[in-house]
Amino acid sequence: MNKTIYIVLTETGSILSRAIQLYTREIFNHISIAFDAELQEMYSFGRRHENNPLIGGFVQEDVSSKLLRRANCAIYEYKVSDEQYEKLRMEISHFKQYQEQYKYNFVGLLCVACRIRLKREYAFFCSQFIATLFLRAGITYNICPYFTKPTDFKNIQGLQLLYRGNLKKYMQIPRTKPMPNIPVSSIIKIA
Repeated sequence: MNKTIYIVLTETGSILSRAIQLYTREIFNHISIAFDAELQEMYSFGRRHENNPLIGGFVQEDVSSKLLRRANCAIYEYKVSDEQYEKLRMEISHFKQYQEQYKYNFVGLLCVACRIRLKREYAFFCSQFIATLFLRAGITYNICPYFTKPTDFKNIQGLQLLYRGNLKKYMQIPRTKPMPNIPVSSIIKIA
């Protein structure tokens, strides 16, 4: 039996978000993993305090926060095996248990730009975290976590785009019936 996880790409318009955008030249520059379509259980590495981008680490993200409420997003669905799902859950439990030890890997972001591989045991940036989760769960992913950008994930075989637009509007969509798949070819690049 297969389980579903959700990959959420966001663009918040924050200063850090725009700085990353300058380097990547991509619309979306943050990535999270969620275990439900309502995004109530969504995790990543990001800011711990909404008003301070310099204090970051492992976080359970709140889609109603000021920062995410105004974000643009692309939400993808991905089917994983029961075993992969359980491994992902175990990894998230570990990060929750040791949350205070984990920091945001600002140095690692600089290393991505310089193509320097730097392993820091208790520090991740968002896409490095998701790539590490995938590797530990046995999900095939062909990019080194140290150099992964959030938008690299949209190329994973089997990833299905569910929604692209304003996150607040997504949260207002009733979930009583399955979400329609939006053909990727019909999506316009947001400038």
